[in-house]
Amino acid sequence: MHTLPPSKPSRRNALKAAASGIVALAAPAIWTPARAASKRIVVRDDGGIYSQAYAAAFYKPFTAKTGIEVVPVQANAEPTAQIKSMVETGNYTWDMAKISQPAILILTSGSKVYLEKHGVESDPNVAKIPAQYMSPYGVGTNVYSTVLAYRNAAFKGRKAPNSWADFWNTKDFPGRRSLRKHPFDTIEEALMADGVAPGQVYPANLDRAFASLDKVKSKVDVWWNSGAQVEQMLMSNEVDMVATWVSRPQQAIGKGADVTIVWNQNLWGVDNWSILAGTPNADACREFIRFASDPKRQAVQAEFFAAGFTQPEAFNYVKPEIAKNSPTSPENMKSGVQINARYWLDNQAAVIERFNGWVLA
Repeated sequence: MHTLPPSKPSRRNALKAAASGIVALAAPAIWTPARAASKRIVVRDDGGIYSQAYAAAFYKPFTAKTGIEVVPVQANAEPTAQIKSMVETGNYTWDMAKISQPAILILTSGSKVYLEKHGVESDPNVAKIPAQYMSPYGVGTNVYSTVLAYRNAAFKGRKAPNSWADFWNTKDFPGRRSLRKHPFDTIEEALMADGVAPGQVYPANLDRAFASLDKVKSKVDVWWNSGAQVEQMLMSNEVDMVATWVSRPQQAIGKGADVTIVWNQNLWGVDNWSILAGTPNADACREFIRFASDPKRQAVQAEFFAAGFTQPEAFNYVKPEIAKNSPTSPENMKSGVQINARYWLDNQAAVIERFNGWVLA
């Protein structure tokens, strides 16, 4: 898709094309519905509540304004292999994707770069996004957090957990527990549970992390593999406390579950809008990124869940009771730790191998 068969241009047509190129360079890149009549872009997102919120906040309003159709496609987290395949073959089933900072590093750190530089830093809305949410290959659109969440009924009349040390403390905080079956986040949680200060988590002391995990391993009732599994466990009372991506307890709460989210020692990272290298629709993708970076547009997501707004001004349009549960509220950011994308890029293969062996031992 997106490609046309090559044709040999005549000299006259070549001159006309060259002249058009000069005009295009001289004129500002402004999209109009007439220009976009035959355009569409395919955007990878996380599905679920994200697709619902993005359709209302970004996709449908963008199409209404520009005439460019947005086709959302759901895919697994960190789809770096899929993006590499599309760019290598030139078969673009996606034009852009919402991906994390570690994924961006994976796709841009080798001899071949698989993403386009977005080049929209000077846009008035994009320029307001804090530097910690930006890179040449990604514009931050959402901050995700990993948090401790617990069912209120399980701790009625007794002290509830408020840290990773509490989660590890099976004596004073008995109950059914669940951890992610992956070293991402779990290593950091183990270190903080053992007393490492949030600001000292990286570079991770792996011997200390695995020694900490040894202390709780036999008390972990469920090692989860997917966010949907976490939501189901909270809704069905299968576990009392869980280390999880915050969107899952948020969704469970939205469906009526009586769950508390603990923001203390949360781990956070950034999801970005990124453009696949070589896609013929790169300019339309850039126009979408400019549109989706409007603070008012980001605030629309609050109708669905307390998103991690990357536009500080978005909070001006969000109710206080929702803002306090956003990963980027000042209080929640103050108590959190940014996931070190570079650490995981450099160490993930060895740590994953060690973690998988440890789980099976």
